[in-house]
Amino acid sequence: MNSPVVVMHGFTNEQAIAIMRAARKAASEAGADPAAIAFATTTPTNVEWKVSELLSEVAGEHEYMRKNPPKLV
Repeated sequence: MNSPVVVMHGFTNEQAIAIMRAARKAASEAGADPAAIAFATTTPTNVEWKVSELLSEVAGEHEYMRKNPPKLV
């Protein structure tokens, strides 16, 4: 995986959203594609994974979401 990934642990939902917004803004200001950043939060399951496994899963989910964005109502 060559895309940037931010993994968050221990943040509230509101804090995680603020971090994602700040990272996207900083990426844009630095000339990077903010949409390329994949974000993940830890879960009781994935916190036990090897980092390589987590990055692989996040990469797959990020690619799927880029190709299949959620429909906003």
